[in-house]
Amino acid sequence: MKGRTIYPGKTEGEAIVSKTPIGFYGGIDASTGIVIEKGHELEGKCIKDKILVFPNGKGSTVGSYVIYGLKKNGVAPKAIINRETETIVATGVILAGIPCVDKINIDEIKNGDKVFVDAGKGVVEVKE
Repeated sequence: MKGRTIYPGKTEGEAIVSKTPIGFYGGIDASTGIVIEKGHELEGKCIKDKILVFPNGKGSTVGSYVIYGLKKNGVAPKAIINRETETIVATGVILAGIPCVDKINIDEIKNGDKVFVDAGKGVVEVKE
């Protein structure tokens, strides 16, 4: 799949997928990488070292600093893939240096898929 580079970098790993937006401020614990938003489909799951796939971010601009905090605390995802990366997530991944691509059909990625990301080229591949 071909998308748009938000922040470059190459990595691969296991996908953790949300069909609903993620709010980082109040939604993810920056010290553990665990989703803490009540009722969210990923509640209780850890995003550390995963390829985090979700349609778009939501909520406070403080979410950018939560993304940075995830990286600083060693519990960040390896990469982020979005349908549409809005300003909060874009600022966060740039501050944190996390590879990120958007304009991707995230419906083609399932939980547990092995995913290769070359964000510099805007390329996402689901491995067999």
